[in-house]
Amino acid sequence: MKKIYKLFLLFGILFCLTACSESFLDKEKDDKKSEEEVYSRYEEVNKNVATAYWNARYAMRPLVWLEHFSSSVITDECESSNVEGNIGNRYNQGDWSPNSDFPGNNRQFWNSMYSAIRHINLTLEGIEKYKTPDNPLSPGDLERRIGELYFLRGYMHYRLMMLYGEIPYIDHSIATNDAMKFERESIHAVVDKIVADAETAYKKVAEMYNRSDEHFGRVDKGACLGLIAKVRWVAATPLYNGATQFGYQGERIFEKEYGYKAERWIAARDAAKRVLDMTVNGSPRYKLFDKYDNHNFQDDGNRNLNGSLLYRRLWDMFYDFESIQDEGVFFVTLDKDNWWQGDQYAPSRGGGSRQQPVQEQVDEYEYMAPDGYGYPVYSKEARDAGYDDSNPYVNRDPRFYRDIIYHGAPYRDNNNNPRQMNTAEGPDKINANNATTTGYYLRKFMKDGYNKSGGFDIHSPAIWRLPEFIYIYAEAVNETAGPNQEIYDMINKVRARSFMNPMPPSTLTNKQLMREYIRRERRVELFYENKRPWDCRLYLEPSSKEELDKEKIFKASGHDNTERSVNYWKQHHGAYPKCQRMINGMHPVEDPNGKIEIDGKKYRMERFCKEERVFEAPKHYYFPILNTELNVCPSLKQNPGW
Repeated sequence: MKKIYKLFLLFGILFCLTACSESFLDKEKDDKKSEEEVYSRYEEVNKNVATAYWNARYAMRPLVWLEHFSSSVITDECESSNVEGNIGNRYNQGDWSPNSDFPGNNRQFWNSMYSAIRHINLTLEGIEKYKTPDNPLSPGDLERRIGELYFLRGYMHYRLMMLYGEIPYIDHSIATNDAMKFERESIHAVVDKIVADAETAYKKVAEMYNRSDEHFGRVDKGACLGLIAKVRWVAATPLYNGATQFGYQGERIFEKEYGYKAERWIAARDAAKRVLDMTVNGSPRYKLFDKYDNHNFQDDGNRNLNGSLLYRRLWDMFYDFESIQDEGVFFVTLDKDNWWQGDQYAPSRGGGSRQQPVQEQVDEYEYMAPDGYGYPVYSKEARDAGYDDSNPYVNRDPRFYRDIIYHGAPYRDNNNNPRQMNTAEGPDKINANNATTTGYYLRKFMKDGYNKSGGFDIHSPAIWRLPEFIYIYAEAVNETAGPNQEIYDMINKVRARSFMNPMPPSTLTNKQLMREYIRRERRVELFYENKRPWDCRLYLEPSSKEELDKEKIFKASGHDNTERSVNYWKQHHGAYPKCQRMINGMHPVEDPNGKIEIDGKKYRMERFCKEERVFEAPKHYYFPILNTELNVCPSLKQNPGW
């Protein structure tokens, strides 16, 4: 693995040496290199490519998209603590505007990403102008680096599109004296241009890199196919495909282009199938990580302190380089280290509980019923099969035990001795200093056996993993032709990898039910991987008639939000509204008849409303362009509502 670390250490060093600058083609004070000196040498061009990778990495860091917080904290996945300037809560309170920099990391917003795109365009033009020679030590490297730049240009526009919607697609360099008269383009025009760049890249980049290769982590053909599938899927989702009929009421520049067209789902289907069908030397390029069987519950410290609830396969899939190679369609390594884990720890382990899962997310992990199938805990099938909301952490999807720490969970103390998590008493009690406020602690991506001696790097999550493309394909098939055995088997294969029960056979004949299962699968499998902020917008959940009707029912369910939280559930109205305007939690109540026993005391669990949040539709479907950018380029128009 030393070669992998060497490659990404090089990216870091090169970023420091060649950080993107408006005048980097002029003579630099540090290296005194002219434009010609840069582009007439392969090694100098290679440094520019490394900087392009670095910029792309910082445009989307799943674990710390807001620098100190995951994007999960601005969705119904997690709540955030109030440290580091209260970043997450400021978004949830509506405390952001086009008049000032947004809270959190600014390297993933408009100006930084367009600066990164300018760097790519200048490099591509410089290579052509000065006919950069190939790498004499490895012929073909220059062509591969050019392909990587085309991919990264498309990828950066994709990231911009997800935040801002209609954007200008910039495929050439911009001189400082050029007139700033750029126009936003429709999403479907932008998608076509991203696809064109990705197809160009596909023809130039390597087929794949093995995990033992020093170039492991660079863009390969699979990543190019992944980018095409992702943008085709975005173009097929309700925000851009039938928007008004799904409740969207904004007036975007190209609103008339967003009526429903079934062929957009067909394009997404075919693009995802290219990823799934890709072969290398006659063998499938991608496959699900399936190391270890259902008897192995060892953690990263080779101990089973989890009550035989957490399978080793689920522990290792985010750290084993075999898994990263086989499932990672596009990824970056060395994303964070053990300090990130320390921030997430419960107080009893010396942590600050920065990201706390919420009830809305917990409820999406299905109940494994005695009939051998999985059902949502808010369904009649789950209740009839034995799900008990006062003792809710029994027979759940195994991914739940990997992702979430709950009251009564088999855990460990700060010396790695076994103990149960207790959110009723002690340092981990709900609302204690630095403790959870929702009743849950984050476990996904954690190394439970880490004893704070030495350090480790976190290589996950991948930007795109194989299951994501399975879901795109299955969803596209379901939307265009309805459910069938093929997609039923494909989704169940992902579930089986996690030792989860299959979907019930009723999904085979019910398009709406299959749709619900696919979306729930995506939400569970991709929890905390920077998907939820965009998925809830792409599906127009805050504007959905179904979700708005649920919100009305919730508000009529009691005199205050906690009473409503309890009654809404007891009255069997299903999942909480997905309008992004509240989050809920679960707290233990001491009860002699309770089924959860900790330190000689018995508890039952009870729901409560944690807080209301601000989400204004259509305003918050997009980030606003800062007014300083609009002043520079008046031909741009602000997003609806801002």
